[in-house]
Amino acid sequence: MNGVRAGLLALLGLLLLGACQRAAAPPAAIRVGLAQSVITLDPRLATDANSARLNRLLYQPLVDFDAQYRPVGVLAARWRVPTPTRYEFTLRRPHAVFADGTPLTARDVLATYQSILDPAGKSPLKGQLAGLAAVTAPDPDTVVFHLRRPDPLFPLRLNIGILPAREIARGRAFQRQPLGSGPFRFVAWPEPGRVVLSRRRDGQRFEFVTVSDPTVRVLKLQRGELDLLQNDLPAEMLRYLEERGLRLLRGSGSRYSYLGYNFQDPLTGRLAVRQAISLGIDRQALARHLFAGAVQPAWGPMPLGHWAGPRSAQSPAYDPAAAKRLLDAAGLPDPDGDGPRPRFTLEYKTSTDPLRVRVATVLQAQLARIGVALRIRSLDWGTFYGDIKAGRFQLYGLSWVGVQSPDFYREAYHSASVPPNGANRGQLRDAQLDDLIDRALADPRQDPVDYAGVQARLRALQAYAPLWFEDNVAVLAPGLRGYRVRGTGDFDALTEVEREPVH
Repeated sequence: MNGVRAGLLALLGLLLLGACQRAAAPPAAIRVGLAQSVITLDPRLATDANSARLNRLLYQPLVDFDAQYRPVGVLAARWRVPTPTRYEFTLRRPHAVFADGTPLTARDVLATYQSILDPAGKSPLKGQLAGLAAVTAPDPDTVVFHLRRPDPLFPLRLNIGILPAREIARGRAFQRQPLGSGPFRFVAWPEPGRVVLSRRRDGQRFEFVTVSDPTVRVLKLQRGELDLLQNDLPAEMLRYLEERGLRLLRGSGSRYSYLGYNFQDPLTGRLAVRQAISLGIDRQALARHLFAGAVQPAWGPMPLGHWAGPRSAQSPAYDPAAAKRLLDAAGLPDPDGDGPRPRFTLEYKTSTDPLRVRVATVLQAQLARIGVALRIRSLDWGTFYGDIKAGRFQLYGLSWVGVQSPDFYREAYHSASVPPNGANRGQLRDAQLDDLIDRALADPRQDPVDYAGVQARLRALQAYAPLWFEDNVAVLAPGLRGYRVRGTGDFDALTEVEREPVH
């Protein structure tokens, strides 16, 4: 009898031990579905949206942007400008701490910016810091930036995540082995399309899983294989999820969708062609049928509310008759008078994301009404984005995510920013526009009126075909709380999200 009792006690002890071990186990990962893969976790190299979003979780910059897109300190407690070419930043105390426990000091800020400016480096951010002559760190709390010329917008350029100087010197491959001072730490990149982070304050794990097909993403959410989706879902998917009682969070967004042109191309380089394309697009129909109205009209890349943006937003006109007249006058007549043969054919590049392909297909049908044929090429994200960066396109559809600094005008449209010196991928060259941009960026008053002139010139040139700003829509699995959508579409609210306890 004693043996039986001893056995029962031993079994009970094992059960209790197992229960304790289960109680001590880390909480299940919160899984976030992404439409495009993360490319790099080095903030000096990130140019795609999802890489930038995860880098915000892993790293902290000197400054970030407030609700009106003005600079506000993050690592920086304050700064002063003793001369127009000298900016002195004082770090917050106590110092931020990297995920390995070492403090972040001015030496790390110095090393980060020196590595970006290094002629042997490959950072695409080098262009936005071209006016920076030198960086010094006279003490652990102070960083001094010495400029070649006055730059009133300079603090807006300092939203780059800071890396540890020691690891930069060792040649650490931050692209796959990030180390920052942000609210999350890197855990693993076990396979393409899956990145694992943990929240530093409580160890909660997050998996960022790439599922390119929106239908599959939604099915995975319903099956409990994903917990959070944000954006990149067609209107019928959102309606489907709402009908099944899933929680949707909505908010205005700054993700700017547009058509980009190659200005060196014999067709898209012609103003009349670009004007006709813009007039031939029925944006309201696109918004109604593909987005269920969850988009706002856009005149340009800066959202409403931005201090350097438009005072009002109004979608460009839809006027196919005027588009036809423009093409006729430009010597590009319709050979059949609305017959089957087009005036000309353009190659339109887009990603394989089903929603983007549907947008391309609707554009194809709309532009066919003015005699312009689109030959759609949908490419995997890496190939598509590589072609755009290299200028291998006639016409493409893409989005700018979270445009914040008015220096974007220089980066995207100034003659000096043709790659590899910037993101003027269509090779637009216009001396009047260059002068307007230079004068606006040099005005120490940072006067919104200056940027109104830039916006007017961009519209006159039809430097792009603006489409809309997409609202941000997040879909949450049952039991997830504390998340909120942000205008930039970032994942910063993951610092607060929690699972409701299961009873």
